Amino acid sequence: MIRTLQRSFAVFTLLVAQAAGAAQAPTLAEVIAAPHRTPEFAVRDVWRHPLETLRFFDVKPSDTVVEIWPGGAGWYTEILAPYLRERGRYVAAIQPVSLPQTDDYARRGAERFRAKLASNPAVYDRTEVAEFRPPERAETVPPGSADVVLTFRNVHNWIEGGYEAAAFEAFYTMLKPGGTLGVVEHRAAPGTSREQSIKSGYVTEAYIRALAYSAGFKLAATSPINNNPNDTKDYPEGVWTLPPVLRLKEVDRDKYLAIGESDRMTFKFVKPKR
Repeated sequence: MIRTLQRSFAVFTLLVAQAAGAAQAPTLAEVIAAPHRTPEFAVRDVWRHPLETLRFFDVKPSDTVVEIWPGGAGWYTEILAPYLRERGRYVAAIQPVSLPQTDDYARRGAERFRAKLASNPAVYDRTEVAEFRPPERAETVPPGSADVVLTFRNVHNWIEGGYEAAAFEAFYTMLKPGGTLGVVEHRAAPGTSREQSIKSGYVTEAYIRALAYSAGFKLAATSPINNNPNDTKDYPEGVWTLPPVLRLKEVDRDKYLAIGESDRMTFKFVKPKR
């Protein structure tokens, strides 16, 4: 009953804001509680903590925010697009479909993401779409234009592609001086090799820091928001053994559901002011 009332109030607030000519943007809490969100996504809030995470990254409704590789499902898109719609800018930097390096899975994801935007103009009509994949598509977001660049659980993909350093350098270029880079990634045990990260999907904190520092970033803060101490990180199909993927299907399904989603590091880096 309480959640139903919260959602009803959130809908009312969104409608009032739109009718008033965007005078007042909805709060993060209102957007997160709103009914446009996919129910299967909302139940993951207990693992992904979107309210606390975006507050930690200090995302404001007037910011220009670039989300790198939101995925076909657009989990954070459902929150960021309406939150930034009235006063800010939300740029979704998706994988390019025209490059020969882009596999069929990524192409389908990009098409699914665009279809998602088209399905609900009241929420997504002001979402800007860019393409991102270094080095060919590294500068599609204008240099120095972003207040915040965010990426959720993507660094292991860039490591596999061999362009993780170029990705962080591109983020540095996109950001204004003083801008924020927010990184959430599956946390590997210390000493995990690059090759093991590619296989398992888990990346060490030390490697993320090294990538950021090499690009010119300074560490502003870390947070335990997305920690999961129950994640032992030693599964037959790597991080994809856990939910939401559950790659082993019904094999030990209850066991992996009980563990929950992966243990994740949450880093806030800043581009220094010159």
